[in-house]
Amino acid sequence: MVTDNDKYMVPTANNLRELLPVSDRPALICFSAATDASPTISNELSHTRLRNLVFHYAAQLTKIPPRSAIAVVMPNGLPFVVSFLAITSVSRTAAPLNPGYTAEEFEFYIRDANVKAAIIQSGTDPDSPIRKACSAVQIPVLEFPSDITGLAPESVPEPPDEPTPETTALFLHTSGTTSRPKGVPLSHSNLMSTVRNVSATYRMATTDRGLLVMPLFHVHGLMAGLLTPLATGGAVLIPPEGRFSASFFWPCFTAGSANWYTAVPTIHQILLARADKDCPTPLPKLRYIRSCSASLAPAVLDGLEKKFETVVLEAYAMTEAAHQMTSNPLPAVGPRKPGSVGIPHGCVSLCVMSESGIEVKCGEVGEVCIKGENVMKGYTSESANETAFFGEWFRTGDQGKLDDEGYLTLTGRIKELVNRGGEKISPIEVDGALLAHPAVEQAVCFAVPDEKYGEEVNAAVILKNGMKADDKDIIEFLKDKIAPFKIPKRLFFSDDLPRTATGKIQRRFVAKHFVDKVNAGVQP
Repeated sequence: MVTDNDKYMVPTANNLRELLPVSDRPALICFSAATDASPTISNELSHTRLRNLVFHYAAQLTKIPPRSAIAVVMPNGLPFVVSFLAITSVSRTAAPLNPGYTAEEFEFYIRDANVKAAIIQSGTDPDSPIRKACSAVQIPVLEFPSDITGLAPESVPEPPDEPTPETTALFLHTSGTTSRPKGVPLSHSNLMSTVRNVSATYRMATTDRGLLVMPLFHVHGLMAGLLTPLATGGAVLIPPEGRFSASFFWPCFTAGSANWYTAVPTIHQILLARADKDCPTPLPKLRYIRSCSASLAPAVLDGLEKKFETVVLEAYAMTEAAHQMTSNPLPAVGPRKPGSVGIPHGCVSLCVMSESGIEVKCGEVGEVCIKGENVMKGYTSESANETAFFGEWFRTGDQGKLDDEGYLTLTGRIKELVNRGGEKISPIEVDGALLAHPAVEQAVCFAVPDEKYGEEVNAAVILKNGMKADDKDIIEFLKDKIAPFKIPKRLFFSDDLPRTATGKIQRRFVAKHFVDKVNAGVQP
């Protein structure tokens, strides 16, 4: 098991332009695949070549006024990477958007971020939702040059308009728990603080190669999967069509000599479930597996470590913090505690506070609050900012507790806690109990209205392939795991669960999906 780098680097860059190193080592390795064929390397760029492509394209973007927001609407791939880095290199703001949005969704996000232009792939359908939205908002559409690798010269001067640390580099929206997403502007200083935090946490070096399976319109993929590896001189592997595929994961991983990856629990669960069929022999040497963006069940963590013979490091992150806030450390650095999301690293300070904004004692449950150079200054909505901070501390909305070594354990989203007759029930705890059942593959519990208790616990369950269990079996099993009032009153068995575009399972969506079907008289 290889888990440590003797020679690792923490970038000192102050902005994303300075992030790009001059090096002949691979920076991007892109794969393609014909139908039912094994993936092959279609493009491999060195850090120096990537830097030249970025500067070449950035010079073309200076026609758009400085500090303007430019949407990037493309899947993961070379065009996205070059566009994003080019935008941010010349003091413009990158606003990545999910290519799968509807025209109405695009229009909302474009207006809310005050986007002045959108970059799309060459050959995008004239009737595509993004073109319709841009036409409605009356902003120009820029098609990324399909042959940019042939257009850019070998040596390119730095473009004008170098950003300052406080220039806004990135504009994203939170998924949040409200009906309207909130705009989150993040500066170069915010992003570079996270790059330093992530690189130091995992001791990242030029020898590291990570397979990118998280979308780049999400802060997880952008910060941990792309920018940090590039800043430390490592390589980023991009699978066919720029998205996760269980069939292509291991062929790309081995062909590109990857030694780590970061993903949401859903992807880990898929890889673990298919490991006996898909995992190559001999097993690739993974330095570590990183899990983030949702809670990872202890049973899944244990299964990953045993099957893939490496450590799984669970982290905790938010868009408002430019991604990472805490992580379990590498074994050579400190203890790793399954069930905990670890400790703060670098510039991040963290505490747990009561409802009145008073720090609680070690071991007591409260709201997780953070501050640091990675944290945004505020939402674009002033009304949202009124309740988002306790003084200088940003309120995450997550409930948790710290142990005597400073390790954070999350107990749920404050707004997702089930309040059953005054008893506050952590959905994460119930999920974990359900996942301990040998037949349960996935489980998500949630609150539903109840006349007697105000709220009651329900849960959606996916069974493992070939396994059988009914609600009576599972409820009987839970009686030895959790208190009676925490046991779900109803279980919904399903073959799939609704997810966000980034693969996350959000309880309110799952609850609405199943409750709406019940209300409509449809069997879930």
